[in-house]
Amino acid sequence: MFRFLAAVAVAFAVAAPLGASAQSAAPEDTLIVETTKGSFVIALRPDLAPNHVARVKELAGEAFYDGTPFHRVIEGFMAQGGDPTGTGMGGSDKPDLAAEFTNTNYGRGTIGAARTSDPNSANSQFFICFEDCSFLNGDYTVWGEVVEGMDVVDALAKGEPPANPDRIVTMRVAAGGQ
Repeated sequence: MFRFLAAVAVAFAVAAPLGASAQSAAPEDTLIVETTKGSFVIALRPDLAPNHVARVKELAGEAFYDGTPFHRVIEGFMAQGGDPTGTGMGGSDKPDLAAEFTNTNYGRGTIGAARTSDPNSANSQFFICFEDCSFLNGDYTVWGEVVEGMDVVDALAKGEPPANPDRIVTMRVAAGGQ
């Protein structure tokens, strides 16, 4: 509980630096992610992708992400999670989402919606960029950014899939008090 409260306090003090109009993330737009490697904080961006943010918040509230692995972690590129099957082929039972593309830069810590070759196939999976991934700009939906604990993301077990993948223990909206 102490670690959760400390993470919430950090979330209130950090800014979401993705755009010139970045603001401090409000508790209802802040995710606290506890993993097998430690915790990190995500500032959600409903200004960029309101439908994707609503979906992530809904799934987090249902504990959908709890126990799911980071099934694809590529050094120097990104860590992907959000698939309950751990295969990269799974998702929630909710309908896929239409793309919400912007020209927002995919920099270090940026979170995007994973999808198939169909731009309107995002569901529950997401990826976190380790480094600049600006080649993704305009082709994937940006819905958040890691604003605290990127060292935890950096430490996730690497592989496609990792031999012993790290997992999300819990993923909750800070305002939910969960």
